[in-house]
Amino acid sequence: MSKQTVDGVLDLTARRAASSVSGMGEVLSAAEVQDGIADLDGWQRSGPDSITATYVAPTFLAAIALVDAVASAAEAADHHPDIDIRYDTVTFTLSTHSAGGVTTKDLALAAEIAVLAPAATASPEPGE
Repeated sequence: MSKQTVDGVLDLTARRAASSVSGMGEVLSAAEVQDGIADLDGWQRSGPDSITATYVAPTFLAAIALVDAVASAAEAADHHPDIDIRYDTVTFTLSTHSAGGVTTKDLALAAEIAVLAPAATASPEPGE
């Protein structure tokens, strides 16, 4: 993922946050979601209300280290993904349930996960 992609997601996040009174952000259009995940390795739509990515780590402990890193980032952002761990395979699903769909908070955390995963030596699952 390029710095330009991260900057673009963060710019969209800043614009949406500024326009949102509740701080939750408004639900993004399908085109905005697709644009937001286009350059995020492994991320795709998961139904109309969420985005998901699956990463494969070299070991179980590496998978847990990735989950731990994402948990810290999620806690800092006060936005928490659904996480499914299957030995060395971790699936993250993001949706802003209180808003009823994908918001910039989801795109921002997806971008952060896309940076954290390679650092934990996890790679997107083939075909994702």
